[in-house]
Amino acid sequence: MAELLTTVLCLWAVPEPLRVHLQDALSGEHIRWLIPGQADVGPAEEATYLKHAQQADILLGWRPSPEVLRKAERCRLLINPGAGVQHLRNAFAGIPAEKRPVVVNGHGNAAFTAEHLLAMLLSLSRRLPQHDRWMREGRWRTGDEEAPALPLARRRIGLLGYGHVLRKLDAFLDPLTGPRRILQRHPPPGSGHFGPQDLEAFLDAIDTLVVAVPLTDETEGLIDAKALDRLGPDGILINGARGKVVVEKTLYEALQQQRIAMAGIDVWYEYQPDADNQGRRHPYTYPFHELDNVLLSPHRAASPFSDLERWWDVVENLKRAARGRTDFLNIVDLERGY
Repeated sequence: MAELLTTVLCLWAVPEPLRVHLQDALSGEHIRWLIPGQADVGPAEEATYLKHAQQADILLGWRPSPEVLRKAERCRLLINPGAGVQHLRNAFAGIPAEKRPVVVNGHGNAAFTAEHLLAMLLSLSRRLPQHDRWMREGRWRTGDEEAPALPLARRRIGLLGYGHVLRKLDAFLDPLTGPRRILQRHPPPGSGHFGPQDLEAFLDAIDTLVVAVPLTDETEGLIDAKALDRLGPDGILINGARGKVVVEKTLYEALQQQRIAMAGIDVWYEYQPDADNQGRRHPYTYPFHELDNVLLSPHRAASPFSDLERWWDVVENLKRAARGRTDFLNIVDLERGY
């Protein structure tokens, strides 16, 4: 008896190199691919997704519409290839929990993101953004009193969150610094890690804060004025989570008033900003670009996006689904938002 095919509907026009990679990696599985952009499927647009949704056992893509989710009645697995799932909570609104597929997300970019956060931390501790600006202005051999380095080996680094990204960053930091302080939702017994109820004690124990937590009702605005002030005037903040975990106005004022020394930011507050009268688009309300003590990054910690090996956990989940397994990687609780 022939094995049943598992139908995977991709919710975007998959680039050719990625299509070949996925199909080759899963060539031994009984998978039927529906990839928009191919002649027998249709263009990559909502009408195509709606047309094929009822056939899909698996939906693969970032932003399925509520209409597609309602049509996909036989879908048992939704694979979101990225880390954020806040948008899916709204998309599933009105669909009873018992009729929803299992939702998983992807962490194939965790190592890239950790590298980016480390690069920002090293750049700030060595004051490279200021030195680069001064060199461009022709200020040669600026005195050390203006921007002395803050040796990373003597920083008291705190990791807010301890998921895929910060676990990798923790390993990267091992040869560079002393032990890190870690705050996580469920600290292992005897680990010495802080729990959510220990936020103030955690902040008092550090001067350098790296943030990589999901944006939820509990984490939105978690880092406010009081939290930043606990870092002190030599404090460094690195935000690789979501912009709104850190209060925007508070962060800008803390940097402007030098209540903390520096910040490196890869995540922002407005992802569809209007252009100003010079055609510039800034993803924030306050003029962070005018500050000398901030390193700005355009939400590119997960680069390179063309890397094919980053799809390893998507491939693994597709294999498990095609074989009838349900022990998927990175299962998400939509109510909690992670």
